[in-house]
Amino acid sequence: MPSPAAPPAVPSTSPAAAPGDDGPTGPARPAPAAKILARQAARESAARTYARHLPIVPVRAQGSWITGADGRDYLDCLSGAGTLALGHNHPAVLAAIREVLDSGAPLHVLDLATPVKDDFTSALLEALPPELAADCRVHFAGPTGADAVEAAVKLARTATGRRGVFAFTGAYHGMTAGALALTGANAVREPAVAGDAFLTRLPFPHPYRCPFGLGGALGEGASAAYVRTLLSDPHSGTAVPAAVVVEPVQGEGGVVPAPDGWLRALRATTAEHGVPLIADEVQTGFGRTGTLFGVDHAGVVPDVMVLSKAVGGGLPLAVVVYRAELDRWSEGAHTGTFRGNQLAMAAGAATIRHILAENLAARAAELGERLTTRLTRYQARHPLLGQIRGRGLMLGMEIVDPHATPDALGALPAAPLTARRLRAELLSRGVIAELGGRHAAVLRLLPPLTLADDEADHLMTTLHQALDAVADHTTTRNLEAAGV
Repeated sequence: MPSPAAPPAVPSTSPAAAPGDDGPTGPARPAPAAKILARQAARESAARTYARHLPIVPVRAQGSWITGADGRDYLDCLSGAGTLALGHNHPAVLAAIREVLDSGAPLHVLDLATPVKDDFTSALLEALPPELAADCRVHFAGPTGADAVEAAVKLARTATGRRGVFAFTGAYHGMTAGALALTGANAVREPAVAGDAFLTRLPFPHPYRCPFGLGGALGEGASAAYVRTLLSDPHSGTAVPAAVVVEPVQGEGGVVPAPDGWLRALRATTAEHGVPLIADEVQTGFGRTGTLFGVDHAGVVPDVMVLSKAVGGGLPLAVVVYRAELDRWSEGAHTGTFRGNQLAMAAGAATIRHILAENLAARAAELGERLTTRLTRYQARHPLLGQIRGRGLMLGMEIVDPHATPDALGALPAAPLTARRLRAELLSRGVIAELGGRHAAVLRLLPPLTLADDEADHLMTTLHQALDAVADHTTTRNLEAAGV
């Protein structure tokens, strides 16, 4: 395993042994990667996603690096879809988990009080926006962010007595039925969501593909005005909702940050009409965007925050934090068998405290700015990079067809096949990344917050090589199509 300070220029090719492998007379080595992948394809459902496009078999991991069963080392810029804020097997996280295991403490306690839970809650309150932490309640939901979204919406409906919910185009809130109804991607919604009787879909101010065809401040203003009109116009045909749900940065939607002024306007409008604002911070929380929480960029304090991924230190955990005045639930209003995961709470507390102690949010902001500067330089050379956007270490590159006709605002059509080729080129060079956004044409980078400077340089160098390879391929293909 390469150290974080020395990323491999060329991945190793020696076979990877399992931890503790003593050679020919010791424990058996893992099955060859090809056999494991073939068995996975034969046994697992057709709904699997990452495994289809990232055909590797991880056997060891440390920091920003994964070693596959093929013996190759990979720089992990997916980080469990943003879950591994401190990277793989961080010493602080492992120590916290071992302490619980060695203590003999129960691992499964439903929602009973334990010293581990008490310590986690204390760490969480230390990190929250002070205005919210001063008078809030914490609800432990099931193990996923989707369940926490469901809980947050149910909470708002109970507190307000209203049913409707406002959500946004491009949104992603999870795969359970209620969370899926809020999600914007038609391909994943349609088979499961029979109707949206209580949902109003609002236009999110996309900086490259403005839903109003205006762009920039005009598009942001139109989106904000649309929300105000729906809530204040007695002829809008839309009832005041139970909640508005928003991501400070749309992740799966293509790394689209909510403009600060727009988010402040949304907060003001919801407050004026007594509508709880739910911030889905599942992917943006705990330093990912360069501030502790995504809403901090706009100076906004929501009524409800949904937290998962990094909050569990890499283990399954999801919580809802909300203003105490909303706590009108009756006993058992929202439960879940695995809401008392003690190992996740210990790992989560260690992660939160390490992020605070090492000021990793500021580190993500500084490093993210450097990476964005490099990417912008690459964009000047590679017109297939339609837009570079993101915040902190949550970055996206919109891949477009530079030979197509742009729209009225200069945006080029998405190029999903080129994006897939770029992802494959990166993987062949030892970098794990994933796609998202419209037509899955946005290359997303979510490296650990602990990414070292030389690892960042290695990433940028490799990305530049992959872009060159994709551009050469695209040029050759176009010449062949033209008969040259």
